[in-house]
Amino acid sequence: MLTRKQIELLDFINKRMQRDGVPPSFDEMKDALDLRSKSGIHRLITALEERGFIRRLAHRARAIEILKLPEAMERPGFVPTVVHGSVQGDRAARPAAAQDIVSVHALELPVMGRIAAGTPIEAISEISHHIAVPDSMLSGKGQHYALEVNGDSMIEAGINDGDIVVIREQATADNGDIVVALVDGHEATLKRFRRKGGMIALEAANPAYETRLLGDDQVKVQGRLVGLIRSY
Repeated sequence: MLTRKQIELLDFINKRMQRDGVPPSFDEMKDALDLRSKSGIHRLITALEERGFIRRLAHRARAIEILKLPEAMERPGFVPTVVHGSVQGDRAARPAAAQDIVSVHALELPVMGRIAAGTPIEAISEISHHIAVPDSMLSGKGQHYALEVNGDSMIEAGINDGDIVVIREQATADNGDIVVALVDGHEATLKRFRRKGGMIALEAANPAYETRLLGDDQVKVQGRLVGLIRSY
C-alpha cells in the first residue's frame, strides 16, 4: 500500500519518463511535490524501491527504472494526481536556444559529511549519502569522495557554504592546492596548502580569516580538491 505522496511521486516520474525519456532530477521532484528539501524525496524514492516499484541504477546520474505501477494506475480511466509544478498535456515546444541532451557517464561517490571552510570541525568518517559525479570531474586514478562545505572561508576561491566538493584521496600536496587537511589528528578543514620551511600554512580565501601556521607534524593531507557541485 503506497501513501499519497509515494503515488504522486511515482506518477510524476512515470509521466516525465514517458514524455522526455529520462527521469526528473531530485530538484524537479521536490518542486513537483511541493516539498521543502530533497531529503523528503530521498525517503520517498527509498520507499518505492523497497516496495519493488522502481530500481536505482548504480554509477549513473538520474538513473531510475520503473519496474511496475500500482493496479489503480494501470486501470483504464485512472486520473493522475495533480502534482504541483508538473507539466501536463502535450510536450511544450522546444526553445530555440535549447541544446541536445547528451548522455554522460557518472559514478556515485560517498558524501562523507560536512567539511569546515572556516573554523576546523571534528574529522569526518561517516557516509551521509551518495551523489552522482560525472567522470570528467574525477582527476586521474585513485579513490574519490565528496564533502559538503560548511562556512565561507573559501568564497574567493569560488567555494560557497553548502557546495559539494569532490576530493581525490592523496597524502601529498603542492603549494597552492586546495586540500582537506587533518589538524592534530582530529580536526578537518578545507584550505589552500603552502609549505614554508618546516611549517605548513593553511590559507583561507577570505580576508576575514587568518592563515593558520602549523608544524609539519600537525597537518596530514587527506585529499585534494578536483571538482565542485552546486545546487541552485
